[in-house]
Amino acid sequence: MTTKRAAIVDVDGTVVDSNHLHVVTWWEAFRQTGRHASMREIHRTVGLGSGNLIEHLLGDDRGPDGDDPLAATHHALYATYFERLPALDDAGDLLRALARRGWKIVLATSASGAELSALRGAIDADDVILGAASADDVDDGKAAPNPARQAGELAGVPSERAVFGGDTVWDMKAAVRDGVVPVTVLPGGIPRADLEAAGARALYRDPGDLRRHLDAGVFADCESAEETTVPSR
Repeated sequence: MTTKRAAIVDVDGTVVDSNHLHVVTWWEAFRQTGRHASMREIHRTVGLGSGNLIEHLLGDDRGPDGDDPLAATHHALYATYFERLPALDDAGDLLRALARRGWKIVLATSASGAELSALRGAIDADDVILGAASADDVDDGKAAPNPARQAGELAGVPSERAVFGGDTVWDMKAAVRDGVVPVTVLPGGIPRADLEAAGARALYRDPGDLRRHLDAGVFADCESAEETTVPSR
């Protein structure tokens, strides 16, 4: 049977336990470049691309050199963890379970290049990952719908037949704006109420919890809807 549905999966905080590494390395990057942002403020912006994150935190107080030195400093600090990024428990098993059920797996992430390669290495599920919509592929990152839309196009699946799994408010907003079904996991540390307010249709404790509920949740509902759809004549 031809696969007609896609699981669009955010990476940081959803299948890789990296959000707090981003918080610490962004905090240090701000400190080293003479800027200030609290860890609490930074945490709420994780999931945005570098430019949007810096704009969200600093506004017009960007300095004469713009965003590049700050973003480069963060990248250099975060890169020291590339060889030991930890996947969340059951992350690879979740992706393989979805693939066995007929879902095309596409990543949607603000990461690119060596960082994306390191994250994919941590997940260790390239055998079922069709591709990735990265920061290099879209003009506007999350919370714009572009990453979800690009991921759906990679899978060849329309938005109404896709589920977006993420861990941040920005993921949920991107999913809602693109028309995909938004679901979330909680290891990223974002409050449940904020995720629900941003549009999360279902919340799970971690990837393993989501995998255990595939038979009776959003993914099962999408599978059932596909099976009962009468083809147009």
